[in-house]
Amino acid sequence: MAKTTKLENLQRDIQPMPEAVAKALQDNGLQAAYEERPAYQRNDYLSWINRAVRPATKDKRLNQMLEELAAGDKYMGMKWKKR
Repeated sequence: MAKTTKLENLQRDIQPMPEAVAKALQDNGLQAAYEERPAYQRNDYLSWINRAVRPATKDKRLNQMLEELAAGDKYMGMKWKKR
């Protein structure tokens, strides 16, 4: 398994994990899939979700993240392949 970059090494601000996101990952059995992603992807997903103003937008973005983690072949709508 490729070693993922640690959050401390990111140049962008490190995003907090909202309770709703942590619960959704746990409830959907996707915590491991999330942790296997590179740190920049995990941080980008959280930033993207956290920036949404409307609850409906937050939910839509969270659902997209969950779908992409479950499929394992996309990141923010782009094709992605685990190294």
